[in-house]
Amino acid sequence: MTRMTVQPVHIIGGGLAGSEAAWQLAQAGVPVIIHEMRGVKPTDAHQTDGLAELVCSNSFRSDDWEYNAVGLLHAEMRRGNSLIMACADTHQVPAGGALAVDREGFSQAVTAALTAHPLVTLLREEVTSLKDKGWKNVICATGPLTSESLSEVILELTGEGHLSFFDAIAPIVHAESIDMSIAWRQSRYDKEGPGGDAAAYINCPMTKDQYEAFVDALLTGPKADFKEWEHVPYFDGCLPIEVMAERGRETLRYGPMKPVGLTDPNNPTVKPHAIVQLRQDNALGTLYNLVGFQTKLKHGAQAEVFRMIPGLQNAQFARLGGLHRNTFIQSPKVLGTDLRLKRLIGERSLRFAGQITGVEGYVESAAMGLLAGRFAAAEARGETLPPPPPTTALGALIGHITGGHLADEKASFQPMNINYGLLPPMEAPKFDEDGKKIPVKDRTRAKKRQMSVRALRDIETWLKTEAVPA
Repeated sequence: MTRMTVQPVHIIGGGLAGSEAAWQLAQAGVPVIIHEMRGVKPTDAHQTDGLAELVCSNSFRSDDWEYNAVGLLHAEMRRGNSLIMACADTHQVPAGGALAVDREGFSQAVTAALTAHPLVTLLREEVTSLKDKGWKNVICATGPLTSESLSEVILELTGEGHLSFFDAIAPIVHAESIDMSIAWRQSRYDKEGPGGDAAAYINCPMTKDQYEAFVDALLTGPKADFKEWEHVPYFDGCLPIEVMAERGRETLRYGPMKPVGLTDPNNPTVKPHAIVQLRQDNALGTLYNLVGFQTKLKHGAQAEVFRMIPGLQNAQFARLGGLHRNTFIQSPKVLGTDLRLKRLIGERSLRFAGQITGVEGYVESAAMGLLAGRFAAAEARGETLPPPPPTTALGALIGHITGGHLADEKASFQPMNINYGLLPPMEAPKFDEDGKKIPVKDRTRAKKRQMSVRALRDIETWLKTEAVPA
Protein backbone atom coordinates (compact mmCIF):
# COMPACT_ATOMS: atom_id res chain seq x y z
CA MET A 1 0.00 0.00 0.00
CA THR A 2 1.45 3.34 -0.97
CA ARG A 3 1.56 6.30 1.35
CA MET A 4 -0.96 8.23 -0.76
CA THR A 5 -3.65 5.57 -0.24
CA VAL A 6 -3.36 5.60 3.53
CA GLN A 7 -6.18 7.59 5.11
CA PRO A 8 -5.10 10.14 7.75
CA VAL A 9 -5.58 9.41 11.41
CA HIS A 10 -7.36 12.17 13.32
CA ILE A 11 -6.12 12.90 16.83
CA ILE A 12 -8.30 14.95 19.17
CA GLY A 13 -6.06 16.70 21.68
CA GLY A 14 -2.48 17.91 21.52
CA GLY A 15 -1.31 17.04 25.01
CA LEU A 16 1.32 14.48 25.93
CA ALA A 17 -0.62 11.47 24.66
CA GLY A 18 -1.89 13.12 21.49
CA SER A 19 1.54 14.49 20.63
CA GLU A 20 3.22 11.12 21.17
CA ALA A 21 0.57 9.31 19.14
CA ALA A 22 1.00 11.78 16.28
CA TRP A 23 4.76 11.27 16.27
CA GLN A 24 4.49 7.49 16.22
CA LEU A 25 2.02 7.63 13.33
CA ALA A 26 4.02 10.12 11.29
CA GLN A 27 7.26 8.20 11.81
CA ALA A 28 5.43 5.11 10.54
CA GLY A 29 4.52 6.95 7.34
CA VAL A 30 0.88 7.59 8.21
CA PRO A 31 -0.53 11.12 7.77
CA VAL A 32 -1.91 12.72 10.93
CA ILE A 33 -4.29 15.57 11.66
CA ILE A 34 -4.13 16.93 15.23
CA HIS A 35 -7.21 18.82 16.38
CA GLU A 36 -6.29 21.06 19.33
CA MET A 37 -8.77 23.57 20.73
CA ARG A 38 -6.19 25.64 22.64
CA GLY A 39 -5.49 28.65 20.49
CA VAL A 40 -9.20 29.19 19.90
CA LYS A 41 -10.60 28.05 23.26
CA PRO A 42 -8.57 27.98 26.52
CA THR A 43 -8.89 25.51 29.39
CA ASP A 44 -9.04 26.19 33.13
CA ALA A 45 -5.47 25.00 33.69
CA HIS A 46 -3.33 25.60 30.58
CA GLN A 47 -1.42 28.84 30.16
CA THR A 48 -0.22 28.49 26.55
CA ASP A 49 -1.36 26.95 23.28
CA GLY A 50 1.81 24.83 22.98
CA LEU A 51 1.54 21.11 22.43
CA ALA A 52 2.34 18.83 25.37
CA GLU A 53 2.14 21.66 27.90
CA LEU A 54 2.74 20.47 31.46
CA VAL A 55 0.07 21.96 33.71
CA CYS A 56 1.00 20.46 37.09
CA SER A 57 4.46 19.27 38.10
CA ASN A 58 7.44 19.52 35.75
CA SER A 59 8.72 16.12 36.89
CA PHE A 60 8.58 12.84 34.96
CA ARG A 61 9.57 11.21 38.26
CA SER A 62 12.38 8.70 38.75
CA ASP A 63 14.70 7.94 35.85
CA ASP A 64 16.15 4.81 37.49
CA TRP A 65 15.30 1.96 35.09
CA GLU A 66 16.77 -0.75 37.30
CA TYR A 67 14.81 -0.25 40.51
CA ASN A 68 11.92 2.10 39.73
CA ALA A 69 8.93 1.20 37.56
CA VAL A 70 8.49 4.67 36.05
CA GLY A 71 12.20 4.76 35.23
CA LEU A 72 11.68 1.42 33.49
CA LEU A 73 8.81 2.96 31.52
CA HIS A 74 11.15 5.80 30.49
CA ALA A 75 13.63 3.24 29.18
CA GLU A 76 10.99 1.31 27.24
CA MET A 77 9.65 4.48 25.63
CA ARG A 78 13.11 5.64 24.64
CA ARG A 79 13.55 2.34 22.87
CA GLY A 80 10.23 3.00 21.13
CA ASN A 81 11.46 6.28 19.61
CA SER A 82 9.33 8.41 21.93
CA LEU A 83 9.19 12.10 21.05
CA ILE A 84 8.10 12.97 24.59
CA MET A 85 11.11 11.25 26.13
CA ALA A 86 13.53 12.71 23.55
CA CYS A 87 12.33 16.25 24.26
CA ALA A 88 12.35 15.61 28.03
CA ASP A 89 15.95 14.40 27.86
CA THR A 90 16.97 17.45 25.83
CA HIS A 91 15.29 19.91 28.20
CA GLN A 92 15.94 18.29 31.58
CA VAL A 93 16.70 20.38 34.64
CA PRO A 94 18.36 19.23 37.90
CA ALA A 95 16.04 17.10 40.02
CA GLY A 96 18.09 14.58 41.97
CA GLY A 97 17.14 11.05 40.89
CA ALA A 98 14.16 12.31 38.91
CA LEU A 99 13.79 13.48 35.33
CA ALA A 100 12.36 17.00 35.46
CA VAL A 101 12.12 19.38 32.54
CA ASP A 102 12.05 23.05 31.63
CA ARG A 103 8.33 23.05 30.89
CA GLU A 104 8.44 25.90 28.35
CA GLY A 105 11.41 24.54 26.43
CA PHE A 106 9.95 21.03 26.48
CA SER A 107 6.59 22.12 25.06
CA GLN A 108 8.24 24.27 22.41
CA ALA A 109 10.42 21.34 21.32
CA VAL A 110 7.46 18.98 20.98
CA THR A 111 5.48 21.61 19.06
CA ALA A 112 8.41 22.33 16.74
CA ALA A 113 9.05 18.66 15.98
CA LEU A 114 5.44 17.93 15.10
CA THR A 115 4.68 21.07 13.11
CA ALA A 116 7.86 20.53 11.08
CA HIS A 117 6.95 16.94 10.18
CA PRO A 118 5.63 16.71 6.59
CA LEU A 119 2.95 14.17 7.56
CA VAL A 120 1.52 16.18 10.48
CA THR A 121 -1.20 18.81 10.18
CA LEU A 122 -2.18 20.87 13.22
CA LEU A 123 -5.68 22.35 13.24
CA ARG A 124 -6.68 24.80 15.96
CA GLU A 125 -10.32 23.93 16.52
CA GLU A 126 -12.63 22.43 19.11
CA VAL A 127 -14.13 19.05 18.24
CA THR A 128 -17.60 18.83 19.78
CA SER A 129 -19.05 15.90 17.85
CA LEU A 130 -17.98 12.86 15.87
CA LYS A 131 -21.36 12.11 14.30
CA ASP A 132 -20.92 14.47 11.37
CA LYS A 133 -17.33 13.44 10.68
CA GLY A 134 -16.30 10.99 8.01
CA TRP A 135 -13.20 10.04 9.97
CA LYS A 136 -12.46 6.32 9.98
CA ASN A 137 -9.45 6.20 12.27
CA VAL A 138 -9.57 8.44 15.34
CA ILE A 139 -7.60 8.75 18.58
CA CYS A 140 -9.25 10.65 21.42
CA ALA A 141 -6.49 12.06 23.63
CA THR A 142 -8.32 14.93 25.25
CA GLY A 143 -6.86 14.28 28.68
CA PRO A 144 -8.03 15.40 32.10
CA LEU A 145 -9.60 18.60 30.75
CA THR A 146 -11.98 17.08 28.21
CA SER A 147 -14.59 19.70 27.34
CA GLU A 148 -18.15 19.21 28.54
CA SER A 149 -19.49 18.90 24.99
CA LEU A 150 -17.01 16.21 24.00
CA SER A 151 -17.52 14.45 27.33
CA GLU A 152 -21.18 14.03 26.45
CA VAL A 153 -20.20 12.56 23.07
CA ILE A 154 -17.81 10.11 24.74
CA LEU A 155 -20.47 9.12 27.27
CA GLU A 156 -22.88 8.37 24.44
CA LEU A 157 -20.33 6.42 22.39
CA THR A 158 -19.05 4.30 25.26
CA GLY A 159 -22.46 3.54 26.69
CA GLU A 160 -20.90 3.85 30.14
CA GLY A 161 -20.70 6.66 32.66
CA HIS A 162 -17.36 8.35 33.11
CA LEU A 163 -15.91 9.39 36.42
CA SER A 164 -14.41 12.73 37.32
CA PHE A 165 -12.12 13.80 40.13
CA PHE A 166 -10.04 16.80 41.09
CA ASP A 167 -6.38 17.34 40.26
CA ALA A 168 -4.52 20.20 41.94
CA ILE A 169 -1.60 22.38 40.80
CA ALA A 170 1.37 23.41 42.95
CA PRO A 171 2.64 27.03 43.16
CA ILE A 172 5.87 28.21 41.49
CA VAL A 173 8.18 30.83 43.05
CA HIS A 174 10.98 33.01 41.68
CA ALA A 175 14.30 31.54 42.82
CA GLU A 176 15.80 34.94 43.63
CA SER A 177 13.11 35.49 46.25
CA ILE A 178 14.09 32.39 48.27
CA ASP A 179 16.16 33.19 51.37
CA MET A 180 19.22 30.94 50.98
CA SER A 181 20.54 31.96 54.40
CA ILE A 182 17.77 29.72 55.74
CA ALA A 183 17.25 27.24 52.89
CA TRP A 184 19.92 24.99 51.37
CA ARG A 185 20.47 22.85 48.29
CA GLN A 186 20.50 19.07 48.63
CA SER A 187 18.77 16.06 47.11
CA ARG A 188 17.32 13.53 49.49
CA TYR A 189 20.07 11.07 50.47
CA ASP A 190 22.34 13.06 48.09
CA LYS A 191 21.08 10.96 45.20
CA GLU A 192 22.27 12.09 41.78
CA GLY A 193 19.81 12.49 38.95
CA PRO A 194 20.13 12.05 35.16
CA GLY A 195 22.17 15.25 34.97
CA GLY A 196 24.52 14.14 37.75
CA ASP A 197 23.34 16.77 40.24
CA ALA A 198 23.10 15.59 43.86
CA ALA A 199 21.94 19.00 45.13
CA ALA A 200 18.95 19.53 42.90
CA TYR A 201 16.38 20.61 45.48
CA ILE A 202 16.07 23.68 47.69
CA ASN A 203 15.09 22.69 51.22
CA CYS A 204 13.28 24.82 53.78
CA PRO A 205 13.38 23.53 57.40
CA MET A 206 10.63 23.86 59.96
CA THR A 207 10.64 23.55 63.75
CA LYS A 208 7.75 21.82 65.48
CA ASP A 209 6.11 25.15 66.37
CA GLN A 210 6.48 26.43 62.82
CA TYR A 211 5.02 23.20 61.43
CA GLU A 212 2.03 23.29 63.77
CA ALA A 213 1.30 26.92 62.88
CA PHE A 214 1.57 26.10 59.18
CA VAL A 215 -0.84 23.18 59.47
CA ASP A 216 -3.31 25.42 61.34
CA ALA A 217 -3.11 27.97 58.52
CA LEU A 218 -3.74 25.28 55.91
CA LEU A 219 -6.76 23.98 57.76
CA THR A 220 -8.37 27.38 58.41
CA GLY A 221 -7.45 29.15 55.14
CA PRO A 222 -10.25 29.93 52.63
CA LYS A 223 -10.66 27.20 50.00
CA ALA A 224 -11.66 27.32 46.33
CA ASP A 225 -15.34 27.22 45.44
CA PHE A 226 -16.20 23.93 43.72
CA LYS A 227 -19.46 25.19 42.20
CA GLU A 228 -21.04 22.40 40.15
CA TRP A 229 -18.12 20.05 40.90
CA GLU A 230 -18.80 19.75 44.64
CA HIS A 231 -19.58 16.03 44.33
CA VAL A 232 -16.31 15.23 42.55
CA PRO A 233 -13.79 13.30 44.69
CA TYR A 234 -10.01 13.72 44.80
CA PHE A 235 -7.54 11.26 43.34
CA ASP A 236 -5.09 10.18 46.04
CA GLY A 237 -2.10 10.59 43.70
CA CYS A 238 -2.60 14.37 43.53
CA LEU A 239 -4.19 15.43 46.81
CA PRO A 240 -4.21 19.12 47.75
CA ILE A 241 -1.86 19.67 50.67
CA GLU A 242 -4.61 20.95 52.94
CA VAL A 243 -6.66 17.79 52.26
CA MET A 244 -3.66 15.75 53.40
CA ALA A 245 -3.45 17.93 56.51
CA GLU A 246 -7.12 17.24 57.23
CA ARG A 247 -6.31 13.52 57.42
CA GLY A 248 -4.10 14.06 60.46
CA ARG A 249 -1.61 16.62 61.73
CA GLU A 250 1.34 14.30 61.11
CA THR A 251 0.30 13.29 57.58
CA LEU A 252 2.46 15.93 55.86
CA ARG A 253 5.53 14.87 57.85
CA TYR A 254 5.15 11.40 56.38
CA GLY A 255 4.43 12.76 52.90
CA PRO A 256 5.85 15.75 51.00
CA MET A 257 7.33 17.34 54.15
CA LYS A 258 9.16 14.27 55.50
CA PRO A 259 12.47 15.32 57.17
CA VAL A 260 14.55 12.31 56.12
CA GLY A 261 17.71 12.01 54.02
CA LEU A 262 18.57 15.69 54.47
CA THR A 263 20.92 17.65 56.77
CA ASP A 264 20.59 21.37 57.41
CA PRO A 265 24.14 22.79 56.94
CA ASN A 266 23.16 25.82 59.02
CA ASN A 267 22.34 23.59 62.00
CA PRO A 268 23.72 20.09 61.24
CA THR A 269 23.24 18.66 64.73
CA VAL A 270 19.52 19.42 64.89
CA LYS A 271 17.07 17.45 62.76
CA PRO A 272 14.27 19.65 61.34
CA HIS A 273 10.77 18.67 62.40
CA ALA A 274 9.60 18.99 58.78
CA ILE A 275 11.11 20.09 55.46
CA VAL A 276 9.55 21.71 52.42
CA GLN A 277 11.33 20.94 49.14
CA LEU A 278 11.36 23.05 45.98
CA ARG A 279 12.36 21.64 42.59
CA GLN A 280 13.80 23.57 39.64
CA ASP A 281 11.07 24.32 37.11
CA ASN A 282 12.91 25.86 34.14
CA ALA A 283 16.30 25.55 32.42
CA LEU A 284 17.48 28.96 33.60
CA GLY A 285 16.97 27.94 37.21
CA THR A 286 14.94 31.07 37.88
CA LEU A 287 11.72 29.27 38.85
CA TYR A 288 11.11 26.58 41.49
CA ASN A 289 7.92 24.68 42.32
CA LEU A 290 6.86 23.54 45.79
CA VAL A 291 7.04 19.75 45.65
CA GLY A 292 3.79 18.07 46.67
CA PHE A 293 2.11 21.40 47.40
CA GLN A 294 -0.91 21.09 45.16
CA THR A 295 -3.52 23.31 46.72
CA LYS A 296 -7.16 24.36 46.71
CA LEU A 297 -6.51 27.47 48.83
CA LYS A 298 -7.94 30.61 47.29
CA HIS A 299 -5.34 32.69 45.49
CA GLY A 300 -5.63 35.54 47.96
CA ALA A 301 -4.61 33.27 50.85
CA GLN A 302 -1.87 31.26 49.17
CA ALA A 303 0.93 33.82 49.31
CA GLU A 304 0.23 34.56 52.98
CA VAL A 305 0.15 30.90 54.01
CA PHE A 306 3.14 29.74 51.97
CA ARG A 307 5.26 32.67 53.14
CA MET A 308 5.02 31.11 56.60
CA ILE A 309 7.57 28.55 55.35
CA PRO A 310 11.07 29.51 56.57
CA GLY A 311 13.09 30.69 53.59
CA LEU A 312 9.95 31.68 51.67
CA GLN A 313 8.96 34.62 53.89
CA ASN A 314 9.67 36.99 50.98
CA ALA A 315 8.71 34.59 48.18
CA GLN A 316 7.46 36.05 44.92
CA PHE A 317 5.09 33.72 43.07
CA ALA A 318 5.29 33.18 39.32
CA ARG A 319 2.17 31.02 39.49
CA LEU A 320 -0.26 30.21 42.28
CA GLY A 321 -1.82 26.81 42.76
CA GLY A 322 -5.27 25.76 41.64
CA LEU A 323 -7.74 22.98 40.91
CA HIS A 324 -8.98 21.40 37.73
CA ARG A 325 -11.27 18.48 36.99
CA ASN A 326 -9.99 15.18 35.66
CA THR A 327 -12.01 12.65 33.66
CA PHE A 328 -11.50 9.01 32.78
CA ILE A 329 -13.62 6.32 31.16
CA GLN A 330 -14.36 2.80 32.37
CA SER A 331 -11.67 1.33 30.15
CA PRO A 332 -11.95 -2.30 31.34
CA LYS A 333 -15.53 -2.38 30.06
CA VAL A 334 -15.23 -0.35 26.88
CA LEU A 335 -11.69 -0.74 25.48
CA GLY A 336 -9.90 -3.63 23.82
CA THR A 337 -6.20 -4.34 24.31
CA ASP A 338 -5.47 -2.27 21.20
CA LEU A 339 -7.16 0.70 22.96
CA ARG A 340 -10.06 0.61 20.50
CA LEU A 341 -13.60 1.28 21.61
CA LYS A 342 -15.27 -2.14 21.43
CA ARG A 343 -18.71 -0.85 20.44
CA LEU A 344 -17.45 0.74 17.22
CA ILE A 345 -15.53 -2.22 15.82
CA GLY A 346 -16.81 -2.88 12.32
CA GLU A 347 -18.00 0.70 11.79
CA ARG A 348 -14.96 2.84 12.38
CA SER A 349 -12.02 2.88 14.72
CA LEU A 350 -11.95 5.10 17.79
CA ARG A 351 -9.09 4.72 20.22
CA PHE A 352 -8.45 6.46 23.49
CA ALA A 353 -5.05 7.50 24.81
CA GLY A 354 -3.66 9.34 27.82
CA GLN A 355 -5.20 10.03 31.22
CA ILE A 356 -8.71 9.58 29.92
CA THR A 357 -8.00 5.83 29.74
CA GLY A 358 -7.33 5.59 33.47
CA VAL A 359 -3.57 5.83 33.66
CA GLU A 360 -2.13 8.43 36.00
CA GLY A 361 0.93 10.57 35.35
CA TYR A 362 2.69 12.34 32.51
CA VAL A 363 4.80 9.41 31.39
CA GLU A 364 1.97 6.88 31.63
CA SER A 365 -0.24 9.19 29.56
CA ALA A 366 2.41 9.60 26.88
CA ALA A 367 2.96 5.83 26.92
CA MET A 368 -0.68 5.27 26.01
CA GLY A 369 -0.21 7.73 23.16
CA LEU A 370 2.81 5.78 21.95
CA LEU A 371 0.81 2.57 21.91
CA ALA A 372 -2.34 4.09 20.41
CA GLY A 373 -0.23 5.63 17.64
CA ARG A 374 1.42 2.32 16.81
CA PHE A 375 -1.89 0.43 16.85
CA ALA A 376 -3.55 3.07 14.67
CA ALA A 377 -0.63 3.08 12.23
CA ALA A 378 -0.91 -0.66 11.77
CA GLU A 379 -4.65 -0.38 11.19
CA ALA A 380 -4.20 2.44 8.68
CA ARG A 381 -2.02 0.06 6.66
CA GLY A 382 -4.59 -2.73 6.89
CA GLU A 383 -2.63 -4.62 9.55
CA THR A 384 -2.93 -5.54 13.21
CA LEU A 385 -0.30 -5.25 15.93
CA PRO A 386 -0.43 -7.29 19.14
CA PRO A 387 -0.08 -5.44 22.44
CA PRO A 388 3.29 -5.53 24.20
CA PRO A 389 3.72 -8.46 26.60
CA PRO A 390 2.50 -8.02 30.20
CA THR A 391 6.08 -8.47 31.43
CA THR A 392 6.85 -4.96 30.14
CA ALA A 393 5.82 -1.66 31.71
CA LEU A 394 3.92 -0.71 28.55
CA GLY A 395 2.10 -4.04 28.48
CA ALA A 396 1.37 -3.89 32.19
CA LEU A 397 -0.35 -0.52 31.80
CA ILE A 398 -2.57 -1.83 29.02
CA GLY A 399 -3.30 -4.86 31.16
CA HIS A 400 -4.38 -2.64 34.05
CA ILE A 401 -6.71 -0.38 32.11
CA THR A 402 -8.31 -3.16 30.07
CA GLY A 403 -8.67 -5.85 32.71
CA GLY A 404 -6.48 -5.41 35.75
CA HIS A 405 -9.27 -4.26 38.06
CA LEU A 406 -11.38 -6.40 40.41
CA ALA A 407 -14.29 -7.32 38.18
CA ASP A 408 -16.55 -8.36 41.06
CA GLU A 409 -16.20 -5.09 42.95
CA LYS A 410 -18.26 -2.10 41.93
CA ALA A 411 -16.24 0.93 40.82
CA SER A 412 -12.94 -0.83 41.57
CA PHE A 413 -11.25 0.63 38.48
CA GLN A 414 -9.24 3.71 39.46
CA PRO A 415 -6.37 5.67 37.84
CA MET A 416 -3.00 4.04 38.39
CA ASN A 417 0.65 4.95 38.02
CA ILE A 418 3.02 2.31 36.69
CA ASN A 419 4.39 0.12 39.46
CA TYR A 420 6.00 -3.30 39.76
CA GLY A 421 2.78 -4.68 41.18
CA LEU A 422 1.24 -4.46 37.70
CA LEU A 423 3.89 -6.76 36.20
CA PRO A 424 3.84 -10.57 36.54
CA PRO A 425 5.77 -11.45 39.70
CA MET A 426 9.16 -13.12 39.78
CA GLU A 427 10.77 -14.97 42.63
CA ALA A 428 13.34 -12.85 44.42
CA PRO A 429 16.85 -14.04 43.50
CA LYS A 430 18.98 -15.52 46.25
CA PHE A 431 22.26 -15.12 44.39
CA ASP A 432 23.65 -12.33 42.22
CA GLU A 433 25.16 -12.69 38.75
CA ASP A 434 28.52 -13.60 40.27
CA GLY A 435 27.00 -16.36 42.39
CA LYS A 436 27.29 -14.39 45.60
CA LYS A 437 24.46 -14.79 48.09
CA ILE A 438 22.19 -11.76 48.29
CA PRO A 439 21.26 -10.66 51.84
CA VAL A 440 17.56 -11.17 52.57
CA LYS A 441 17.03 -7.44 53.09
CA ASP A 442 18.32 -6.74 49.56
CA ARG A 443 16.35 -9.39 47.69
CA THR A 444 13.26 -7.26 47.00
CA ARG A 445 15.48 -4.66 45.37
CA ALA A 446 17.27 -7.38 43.40
CA LYS A 447 13.89 -8.71 42.25
CA LYS A 448 12.95 -5.29 40.86
CA ARG A 449 16.12 -5.21 38.79
CA GLN A 450 15.43 -8.73 37.57
CA MET A 451 11.93 -7.68 36.49
CA SER A 452 13.34 -4.60 34.76
CA VAL A 453 15.92 -6.61 32.84
CA ARG A 454 13.16 -9.00 31.74
CA ALA A 455 10.97 -6.08 30.67
CA LEU A 456 13.64 -4.44 28.52
CA ARG A 457 14.46 -7.74 26.87
CA ASP A 458 10.79 -8.37 26.09
CA ILE A 459 10.09 -4.83 24.86
CA GLU A 460 13.01 -5.07 22.45
CA THR A 461 11.46 -8.24 21.03
CA TRP A 462 8.02 -6.61 20.76
CA LEU A 463 9.39 -3.51 19.03
CA LYS A 464 10.79 -5.81 16.33
CA THR A 465 7.44 -7.56 15.94
CA GLU A 466 5.92 -6.96 12.53
CA ALA A 467 2.24 -6.19 12.19
CA VAL A 468 0.26 -8.86 10.33
CA PRO A 469 -2.50 -8.44 7.72
CA ALA A 470 -5.87 -7.74 9.37
